[in-house]
Amino acid sequence: MTDPRGRFAETETTAAGTPRAGAGWGWILAYGVLSAVLGIMAFASPFSATYAATLVIGAFLIAAGIVSIVSGFAGKGHEGRGYAIGFGLVSLVIGLIMAFEPATGAISLTLLIAVWLGVRGVLEIGLGARFRRGKGLMIALGVVNIVLAVIVLATLPWSALTLPGYVLGVSFLFGGVTSVASALAHKKGASAFSV
Repeated sequence: MTDPRGRFAETETTAAGTPRAGAGWGWILAYGVLSAVLGIMAFASPFSATYAATLVIGAFLIAAGIVSIVSGFAGKGHEGRGYAIGFGLVSLVIGLIMAFEPATGAISLTLLIAVWLGVRGVLEIGLGARFRRGKGLMIALGVVNIVLAVIVLATLPWSALTLPGYVLGVSFLFGGVTSVASALAHKKGASAFSV
């Protein structure tokens, strides 16, 4: 929105006090651009992106483990106390492995991606078999995902060095492009992230 002099009025509100459509579009655009740039950087250096992802997930698991252990010991008389301590210890150990042995953590992430692709492929083939229209495309998608899972598993441990980085790159890049498109539509008056 602009005021009569043509300046951007980001905090303009309606009579009811709610922000008008278009307010805050610059923040959505900035997020989208940053996300797209991070995606491109992950594609340019997938090993570094994989390493960073492994460290971030490791740090998260360490923090979750510590909090869970502390809550387990502090929650005297609580029936989930043993679970909280056990879960915390497992999270802490896995987090420490990922933080101090990132190659092992990257292999674990890659195995999870391969399992996800395989399960998804099987489900897509099953779903495609029941379709009346688009049956061939859905079955083909399932076959492609199963083939990708086999390729990932066959190329371990080498695929573990770059695959999580490429997955992050795809996610950040497409998320960024989506946010940029949403911001530009929001600037013209559409609701942010409208469907």
